[in-house]
Amino acid sequence: MRRVAITGMGGITSLGGDWGTIRQNMRQGRTGIRYMTEWDRLTDLNTRLAGPAAWFDSTKVYPRKKQRAMGRVSVLSVRSAELALEAAGLIDDPFLRSGRVGVACGSSYGSTAPAVDFVKFMETGKASGLNVTSYIRMMSHTAPVNIVVFFGLTGRVVTTSSACTSGSQGIGFAFEAVREGHADAMIAGGAEELCPTMAAVFDTLYATSLQNDAPETASRPMDRDRDGLVIGEGAAMLVVEELEHAKARGAPILAEIVGFATNADGAHITEPQSETQAAVMRGSLQQAGLTPDVIDFVSGHAAATNIGDVSESHATAEVLGNRVPFHSLKGHFGHTLGGCGSIEAWLAVEMMRKDWFAPTANLVNVDPRCAELDYITGEGRAITAEHLMTNNFAFGGINTSIILKRV
Repeated sequence: MRRVAITGMGGITSLGGDWGTIRQNMRQGRTGIRYMTEWDRLTDLNTRLAGPAAWFDSTKVYPRKKQRAMGRVSVLSVRSAELALEAAGLIDDPFLRSGRVGVACGSSYGSTAPAVDFVKFMETGKASGLNVTSYIRMMSHTAPVNIVVFFGLTGRVVTTSSACTSGSQGIGFAFEAVREGHADAMIAGGAEELCPTMAAVFDTLYATSLQNDAPETASRPMDRDRDGLVIGEGAAMLVVEELEHAKARGAPILAEIVGFATNADGAHITEPQSETQAAVMRGSLQQAGLTPDVIDFVSGHAAATNIGDVSESHATAEVLGNRVPFHSLKGHFGHTLGGCGSIEAWLAVEMMRKDWFAPTANLVNVDPRCAELDYITGEGRAITAEHLMTNNFAFGGINTSIILKRV
């Protein structure tokens, strides 16, 4: 099997679109969560909180003509892919059109605005809001399709519309494609645009934070006083490339992907199972040929839900013990759904390269129901990590675990 490197990364979050800006905001104790006055008209929505990437104005990046078939989720994906390709030194490289470069990414859904137009058509019989791009912007695989069209890629396309594991499965399936020789490089990741319907999904489950008067501290993963998650917006894409190919063209080698596993709970649609979460972590270790004691850091999923946080913490402790430093980034960004796995992997690599890992924002008092772990709190921590694990868990009982190695 071939070795697989990360040679480029790029993304968009509510705290910025580059590591320097994001890190500065984290160090200053900022989060990207705010009160959404735009949602006040939605009287049956209890939460008013979200983490929008409001600073990102796509009209200042791409002309309107280029965005005709793109909703916001596609623009976030394409721009993140462009930043990653620039970092990898591949923009305008003929290699992109060689047939040996593909895409593996996804989102929970496409853009929801066209869906509203289809609903109006069904309710009124009037199709005035529909056009030739309506379905393209709405479809679940709109992000990867727009990436391949924008950059002229002709390799394989893997669409990973699997809710909160869309981004991590994108990275994992890209890793497998390159490792097994089906591609020399893949653009991999996930994205999500902000829509109140996403908040409504969790509202109906009584799983959203209602701390509407304190947005900065509302998302509190693993904390005793958390009352639910906050929805976020963002995207991240990684260039995943065969190691020798990357070395031959003088590409920057940012990290190596050495392990990936994904499995299913097979039990409940919305309630995670600690046993299979532990099994997926063991699977990534086995695939990487590593023992638990070499993992120096864990980037957790921990979305600030009661069941999810507790289940994940016990699965992590079962596999890795209580010595490993652990954080979740959802206190900073909220839950970016299809984007979270790739955003967390991107920033985990950045932190590993700088020997500094951010704290879990707003984690003050660890929930006593959670397992004993080395939770990072306060101002972050200096850690030299040779191997780190990043885990994500999605509705439907889909679990992922990725292991990254310092280079």
